[in-house]
Amino acid sequence: MLTVFRLLSHLPLSWLHALGAFLGWLTWLFSPTYRRHLRENLQLALGDDEARRVHARAVAEVGKGALELAKIWLRPLAETAARVVKVSGWDLVEAATRRGKGILYLTPHLGCFEVTAQYLSTHAPITVLYRPPRQAWLQAMIEAGRAREQLHIAAADLSGVRSLLKALKRGEAVGMLPDQAPKAGEGRWLDFFGKPAYTMTLAARLAESGASVIMVWAERLPGGAGYHFHLQQPTQPICGTIEERAQQINHEIEHLIRQCPEQYLWGYNRYKRPRGSEAPPVAGEVAQR
Repeated sequence: MLTVFRLLSHLPLSWLHALGAFLGWLTWLFSPTYRRHLRENLQLALGDDEARRVHARAVAEVGKGALELAKIWLRPLAETAARVVKVSGWDLVEAATRRGKGILYLTPHLGCFEVTAQYLSTHAPITVLYRPPRQAWLQAMIEAGRAREQLHIAAADLSGVRSLLKALKRGEAVGMLPDQAPKAGEGRWLDFFGKPAYTMTLAARLAESGASVIMVWAERLPGGAGYHFHLQQPTQPICGTIEERAQQINHEIEHLIRQCPEQYLWGYNRYKRPRGSEAPPVAGEVAQR
C-alpha cells in the first residue's frame, strides 16, 4: 500500500480528488456500518433537510481526503505547503507569537486536516499529538509524511503529553484533533450536536496552560485548486473547569463544522463507547448549551 501511495503522490491533486470521490462512493456502497454512521451523524447534527442537501458531497469529500494524503505526506514539504493558496486569520498567529505563551492549535476532522500541521511547521516548530494506527504500512507512511524539520510527533500516551507541555513551556505550538474519541479514562461524556460523545479532556487541560487557543482547518477547494487555510479565535474564551472547557471546545468544533458541513468526516464513529468506559448518560444529563 505504501508503494501504491507513493505512485499516487505523483498524480495531479485534481486527479486524486476525482479518484477519491469515486472511492468515497465505493466505501459508502460496500460498508453498511459506515453508511449508517454517516447517515445518522448527518441527520443528528444538521437535521433531515440539510443532511439530504449535504449527503452526496459529504460521501465524495471523504474519499478525496483519503487519497490526497499521498500528496500531503509523500511530497516535499515546500510542495505541500504551496498547496495552501489562501490564508485567513494569520494575524491571530502573529498576536499569539508575540504573547510568547505557546499556541494550542485545535483542528477537527474537517477539510484536509493533515495539511494544517505541515503548513504551520514551515513558519515555526510544532508538536502534534497522534495515535499510532494498527496497520504497519499506514504507520510507515505517517512517519514518512510527518518527518519534517520543524514538525514533531508525540504519541497519545504519558510521554507524548509531556512533550506537548514542554513545547508550550518553550513558547512553541502544539496541535491535535480534539474530536478524536479518547480511550477509556481519558475523557468525559459531553454534548456534541445534542448527543453524548466521549470527549477528550487533554485539549481542555492544555488550554489551562495559558497558551493561545486557535481553531484551524483547511478547506478543500474545488477542482484540485488547493486549500484555504482558516484560523479562527474561539467564539468564547476557553475557561472554567476541565469539563466546562472540554464542552466549550466541542461547541467550537460544531461552529467550524457548520461553516463547511460537507467536508466533515461524518462516517467517523464519534459516539462510540470506548471499551471499559462507563455507559453514556442520556442526552438530558450532559452539559447543555
